[in-house]
Amino acid sequence: MYQPGLKGVIATETEISFIDGEQGTLLYRGLPAYTFVQYYTFEETAFYILYGKFPNESECDQFESKLVNNRHIPKYVKKIMDQLPENLGIMDVLRTTISSLDMNEEEAELKLIAVIPTIISYRYRKMKKLQEVEPDPSIHSHVENFVYMLTEKKEKNVVAILETYLILTMEHGLNASTFAARVTISTKSDLIAAITSALGTMKGPLHGGAPTGVIRLLDEINTIDRIHDVILAKLKKKERIMGFGHRVYKTVDPRATALKDTITNMDEVPLWMELAIETERETIKLLNEYKPNQKLYTNVEYYAAAIMKTLDIDSELFTAIFSSSRIVGWCAHAIEQSNNNTIYRPAVKYVGKNNPNAR
Repeated sequence: MYQPGLKGVIATETEISFIDGEQGTLLYRGLPAYTFVQYYTFEETAFYILYGKFPNESECDQFESKLVNNRHIPKYVKKIMDQLPENLGIMDVLRTTISSLDMNEEEAELKLIAVIPTIISYRYRKMKKLQEVEPDPSIHSHVENFVYMLTEKKEKNVVAILETYLILTMEHGLNASTFAARVTISTKSDLIAAITSALGTMKGPLHGGAPTGVIRLLDEINTIDRIHDVILAKLKKKERIMGFGHRVYKTVDPRATALKDTITNMDEVPLWMELAIETERETIKLLNEYKPNQKLYTNVEYYAAAIMKTLDIDSELFTAIFSSSRIVGWCAHAIEQSNNNTIYRPAVKYVGKNNPNAR
């Protein structure tokens, strides 16, 4: 049976994650994703998703050390980056740079997870005419070092918020970029090729670029007293409200709830975040009134945008930072695919001229 975009078609079996869109459930290898935000670090969560078990103390130390030791960008890769056009988008730079890496297959997943934040930070600071900030080997935390390379700051609140976001976006089933990675690795290609495929897919605005639209929406609203009028006007014009609705979730995206909780539990909630919370409340009320049968609720991009804005991170970095987390899921799926491989080769329905099946 033909299904456009393979919607609803089961293409593989996985032990990595489970999603129930009706109930708003997201599990990482059987455990609620929110559990990892509450009790585990980025490193511990990544280890669990990649290898299917929690690391003991020795394994955790080794995992952290390997990430620290693989943060630096090879000199030849820096030369490539420096020669790329200044106006080239950061996702294009990330894709080109990753594809140029010379890695053997042994622990390639760790090397990729480690180096992507450095690539992002190096390119971003160069774009902004800022001095490069080298990885700091004294900072063992993957996320803390990422924030330091981007901003030259060591702020615990910022690190905690970003770590929550990165944990919650590590893995999300057979989405477009993960599917691209599995298709590539199914041909017996290497992990670099698979991740390059995933990055090219993630670049698409229908997949990895949505938070930017949320920023524009909230900038347009600007003050709490304008929320009702702006949202109502968009609904009457039948415009899409960015940050609401999801192809899978038919209730509130559990990742959005966790991100919101992280912000609201801060000692002081930023004014911009208060605007986001009030906008969510009023928008859901109006959506239930004007589109009662569509089940449109807040998705992860909504609060991802709120968090990035709260952290004062440039919107051009959204998709790249998203990729720095989803790399964990991509690698986990590539490993799983390789361990029980069948090359992807779906059928196609011919509808051209001289169709022998036409009636």
